[in-house]
Amino acid sequence: MNVHIINFPETSIAALEHHGPESRTYESTMKFIEWRRANGIKPGDGDTYGIHYSDPRVTFPEDYRLDICVSVDREVSENPQGVVNKVIPACRCAVARHKGSREHVAAAEYLVFDWLPDSGEKMGDFPIFFHYVNVGPDVREADMITDVYLPLR
Repeated sequence: MNVHIINFPETSIAALEHHGPESRTYESTMKFIEWRRANGIKPGDGDTYGIHYSDPRVTFPEDYRLDICVSVDREVSENPQGVVNKVIPACRCAVARHKGSREHVAAAEYLVFDWLPDSGEKMGDFPIFFHYVNVGPDVREADMITDVYLPLR
């Protein structure tokens, strides 16, 4: 797997915070899509991210956290879906690309468990995040592209 180190720029995002079992993220995603539609943000508008605060394999279901996000250039107004403004900070990151289903993003495991221990690098303070390069109802599972960013010190 190819790993590159880049300087990720500070990015303003609109985020829906998911708290609870990973199995319920679909419901949060649908709520986020509802917000996007209500605000005219189509699948190709902005960059879509997932900020992963916890690993569902080692986190109690009620403690699992994920932010579902899209980059924005304006303030998010109060809304019934609960979407809020946040920022992905500028940070140095290791990046690996995953192609295919987003059910299991192997690039994340590779970065944390294989690449990081041998790299001489240390994990940064911001959580691992995914950039869903292509999103929308017309993207076939086999064609999905996800860039995984592991913030470094």
